[in-house]
Amino acid sequence: MTSRGIPLDVAAIMSTVLEAILYGFSVLMFIGTIWALTYKRRLQEINRLIAAVTIMLLILSTAHMIVDIIRLEDGLVKYRDTFPDGPAAFFADVSQITYVIKNAIYILHTLLGDGVVIYRCYVVWHSAKIIILPSLLWCCSAFTGFSAVYSVSQATSNAGNIFTKATGQTFFALTLSTNLISSGLLAYRIWKIECNVSAMRTSKRSLTPVLRVLVDAAILYSVVLFPTLVCFVCSNNGQYVMLDMLMPIISIAFYMVLVRVAISKHAHDYLSTTFHRGATDETEQETLPSVKPLRVHISHFTQINHTSTNDIVGEDLPLTCKVKSVQEPSCAA
Repeated sequence: MTSRGIPLDVAAIMSTVLEAILYGFSVLMFIGTIWALTYKRRLQEINRLIAAVTIMLLILSTAHMIVDIIRLEDGLVKYRDTFPDGPAAFFADVSQITYVIKNAIYILHTLLGDGVVIYRCYVVWHSAKIIILPSLLWCCSAFTGFSAVYSVSQATSNAGNIFTKATGQTFFALTLSTNLISSGLLAYRIWKIECNVSAMRTSKRSLTPVLRVLVDAAILYSVVLFPTLVCFVCSNNGQYVMLDMLMPIISIAFYMVLVRVAISKHAHDYLSTTFHRGATDETEQETLPSVKPLRVHISHFTQINHTSTNDIVGEDLPLTCKVKSVQEPSCAA
């Protein structure tokens, strides 16, 4: 099968430039994520699993960026005049060690991102049964991904076009299915929790921001991954550009969840504190001359949902809802 689309040397330049732009944005998002995880928290209060995943995503995307720069320098500068048939042939050579390494990093990065979504799904549902299908898809993705990397590592310079490898197409289809199914289950569960507790909530804080940002992250990843799969099936060289763009986008999709939820939480806390203080001062000024002691009996009914958003996104949002029924007040003499 013959590949189509832009020349491979042009694709290499485009992919590296676009990846560098998105990588810079992902670094800014990483800084914001670290702020969201550590702001006004002691060390023991930080979600260590989410923090470890955050750092690993940065390390992998940085390593991929470095390999792409080295590969670009080798093809366009170092071996420009010595490699047979020039730079385009160099980037078409799947036996290059840099090509093998960058694909291995991409597989690890993708599996890590999909694993986080499956973990969040398990935390919300509190059931291992619900993640059986996503977990099986994840395992199949890991097998096909590393099989593809192994086959490329054993290839020679005359191996031909990698589009003939069915494992590559299968990997893209599996990781897309894993992400969509896990994100769908996660969004549905959070929506159900929100519907169940909204009628009894006394606080204005809700799970709607969490739901929206999780859906946005899934859409962002799928919108880029689907064209990559189409390019791969159609043997279009544009898949090289899409693949390199996917690396920082996976990190961005993960970081945006924590950053947006943290911003929403702190903005809500600030507005609540400001409004409460203003209302309290105004009420005291109006009622101070006629204050009379009252004895009020308040009974509490509390419904608790044991899901913690700190386990889901690394940021605490209370899911405990309290409904207060106030008895008739009796005045103290």
